Amino acid sequence: MKIHIKNGRIVDPKNRTDRAADIFIAAGKVVSIGEAPQGFHANQEIDAQGLVVCPGLVDLAARLREPGYEYRATLESEMEAAIAGGITSLSCPPDTDPPLDEPGLVEMLKFRARSLNQAHVFPVGALTQGLKGENLTEMAELRDAGCMAFSHADRPLDNALVMMRAMQYAATFDLSVWLRAQDASLSRIGVAHEGEVATRLGLPGIPTCAETIALSKILHLARETGARIHICRISSAEGVDMLRQAKKDGLPVTCDVSMNHLHLSEIDIGFFNSHCHLIPPLRSGRDRDALRRGLKDGVIDAVCSDHCPVDDDAKLLPFAEAEAGATGLELLLPLVLKWAEESKIPLADALSRITSLPAAIIGIDSGGIAPGDSADLCLFDPNDYWMVEAKSLKSQGKNTPFLGLELRGRVKYTLVGGHVVFKANS
Repeated sequence: MKIHIKNGRIVDPKNRTDRAADIFIAAGKVVSIGEAPQGFHANQEIDAQGLVVCPGLVDLAARLREPGYEYRATLESEMEAAIAGGITSLSCPPDTDPPLDEPGLVEMLKFRARSLNQAHVFPVGALTQGLKGENLTEMAELRDAGCMAFSHADRPLDNALVMMRAMQYAATFDLSVWLRAQDASLSRIGVAHEGEVATRLGLPGIPTCAETIALSKILHLARETGARIHICRISSAEGVDMLRQAKKDGLPVTCDVSMNHLHLSEIDIGFFNSHCHLIPPLRSGRDRDALRRGLKDGVIDAVCSDHCPVDDDAKLLPFAEAEAGATGLELLLPLVLKWAEESKIPLADALSRITSLPAAIIGIDSGGIAPGDSADLCLFDPNDYWMVEAKSLKSQGKNTPFLGLELRGRVKYTLVGGHVVFKANS
């Protein structure tokens, strides 16, 4: 398939490109930018007038709900949601049922994903068997099966010795360890940020120190072992400060933030809005502002959707009993554009947080548009407004705090490997 994308604005943060030019695609790769190669005859032309052409988005945290939770969502539904959101590569956490702790499970998931011919799926393997926090998995075998990193998802890993042994194992094989900083003993019964809102609503709180204490342990062990660490879903101002210092000290640490925490705070819980029951909890306005600044100045490397589809019944329960999580694959791009507009961030810098930088964290050669690169592309209209409605979301999960909000930025085309896998109806 040969495709000619014409009249678009190419914004490529990886190669520092922001210009109007045509793109020529053949055999799944970008073969030329600007001028057509000699003898090039397109099978398909895409008029990108008024559209931004950027690398396909890369999402660091998307639960696809397979295996084990197909009643909440299926691989088919969530992959449809991913490409509708312009996402061409994504990582899925290991907290499936059973967890991704065996090579056969990883190979099965990758085979299922490949058979759909849509977004690329990069499984994150379990650090411990069954995510029980006791015995390490065979991380080298899981890597060979296709795992790009290793994590404990949202399960607590409080045993410092097990964590250190996991980091030592990972450092030996140059593997990346992804951890979420939350002390289980301080957060076990909590459902909201410990503060005025939780007190007023009578909800058990999770203090900020639940994050900072756990983060301190992770950073100390990283310094001890030399392992490459990625901190998932930082949520507090104090945590951002700790990561800023760790980077100054030269630790090999990266981190991400959920798109939800860039825009929402504890006040958005309102009158027990269960769509705002998230992990980690929405914290104070001060924390939210610190996250936005940390992302702007580079302390926080990437933004993820933290996609977590939940069935309606699980969200209709009282706030403290409702299942935590929010759908997000189709909202990642417009919410990052919203942050960029409000924070006065250039478009290329904003897009780097969801293309080239997360690609580097996963360790994949993606996130750029240059001759020879795989033609994984997102074409979107930055000025197209749309309303977030349950019926408009392709994900099986309709649970998001942003229902009813008008957002700007709609994906028109998504290409994976030089094939158009998504085209908007209008």
